[in-house]
This record gives sequence, structure tokens and C-alpha cells, in this order.
Amino acid sequence: MAKILILFAHPALEKSRIHAGLVNSVKGLEGVTLHDLYEVYPDLDIDIEREQALLLQHDTILFQHPFYWYSAPAIIKQWQDLVLEHGWAYGHTGTALKGKRMGNVVSAGGSKESYTRGGHHGFTVHEFLLPFRQTANLCNMYYLPPLVIHGTHRMENKDLPFCCQSYRRLLENLRDDRFTQAELEEAEYLNDLTPAEALKEDNQG
Repeated sequence: MAKILILFAHPALEKSRIHAGLVNSVKGLEGVTLHDLYEVYPDLDIDIEREQALLLQHDTILFQHPFYWYSAPAIIKQWQDLVLEHGWAYGHTGTALKGKRMGNVVSAGGSKESYTRGGHHGFTVHEFLLPFRQTANLCNMYYLPPLVIHGTHRMENKDLPFCCQSYRRLLENLRDDRFTQAELEEAEYLNDLTPAEALKEDNQG
């Protein structure tokens, strides 16, 4: 069973229906560690040794955050600048994270269609997340397809439980290594690997 570390960052969690729901849905999930960066480091004073120890204890690292200005909240950049040290995470002697997986769990107010070359935002989510992908490459990690929840501003309350259950199931599948390498490489979004129909059938069973 793979161990998953969720590096969660939301500076205004009390205002977020979707992330509050996602966080609650995975609390206590075996093999999953939820690490709220703003809660632990309200002054952005990152404990480098603590964070590096956490990384070593887990196989998959997920950055969970809202899509702030086409990127992540500030604490994630602060975390990366301090924790991913040369000689430890990258460089000739920086092999601590080699072979681990890294990915993003992102919420976006805009629709999937708006994140296309011809859409409102002009680029795809993959293109905006390129710095994360290259960070993974530099650290000899495998970058997973992102899990993206679109249209959060217009999401109805009745759809939230299903979205949260979907997230929990995806983490279970990652933890239990139920996806083949080919499936991961072919998927646009990690969401695509858990069909909605299958979850609905589970609910009815």
C-alpha cells in the first residue's frame, strides 16, 4: 500500500465549500496524511527538517489547492523554495525523492472549456501547471495527471457529496496502486480514471 501525503493550502478555507468538503472526506483515510500548511505555518515559517521527513515517509505527494491566479497560494511556493533543497531534492547528490510521485489537486471556478487554447483563459490547466511538472522532473519524480474540479462557483450543493466521494475513491485507488502506468500516462485528468457511472452503481448497491 502506497502512502499519500496531501500538502493542503487554502488561506480562506472557511469560504470554500469544495475544499472543506474534500478535506473532510479524506480525514482518517488509511494511508493518507493530510497536512494543512496554513494551519501548521500561519507565519509561513516552514520547518524544513519536519517537511523533508514527511516527504521521505510517503510515496505520493499531492498539492491540494485552489487555482489562484493560474497557480497556487503563496505558501506552496514558500514551501518549495525552502524544502526542496539542492543536494537533497535535486542536483547530483539530490536523490531523496527519486521514484516518488507528485501531482496537483486543483479547484477552478471556470469550466473545462474555458481552459483551452480557444477558451476564456487561453491555455490549458496542464500548461499553467508546467512549473509543477518540471519541478517533479528535476527531483526525479513522476508527475501524475492533475485532479481538477471545474466550475466550483456554480456547483450546486447537491453535487458536493458526490464530488467528495469521487475524491476519496481516487485516493484509495492511488494508494492501492490500481492504475496502470499506461492509464496514468493517457489520462488528461486523474478524474478521468474513475468513471462517474461506476460510483453511482456503488451508491445504488
